[in-house]
Amino acid sequence: MGDTLKKGFLLGLGAAVSGKEKLDSKLKELVDKNELTVDQAKSVMNDFVNKGEMKKDEWSTKQYEQTNGIAKDLGLATKEDINELRARITELEEKLHEK
Repeated sequence: MGDTLKKGFLLGLGAAVSGKEKLDSKLKELVDKNELTVDQAKSVMNDFVNKGEMKKDEWSTKQYEQTNGIAKDLGLATKEDINELRARITELEEKLHEK
């Protein structure tokens, strides 16, 4: 499962890099033909990069949710579960020491 996710991520990353390079090349061509200004080309590229960042964040969130779902389905403790148990243990230890 993890290997498939990793391959999918790398495939998406490769496509993004390739897409960015093609976009950059096309923007330079349009600037050379005076169909776009340098500032307009930079703006288009920044929009492309920003959208990529948003998709990356969205993908990370979905991956996190899926991983947590799988962990719960398998009955595995999540980091949050462990931290909650540690807090409860600490609280109980403090109560025992008070007596």
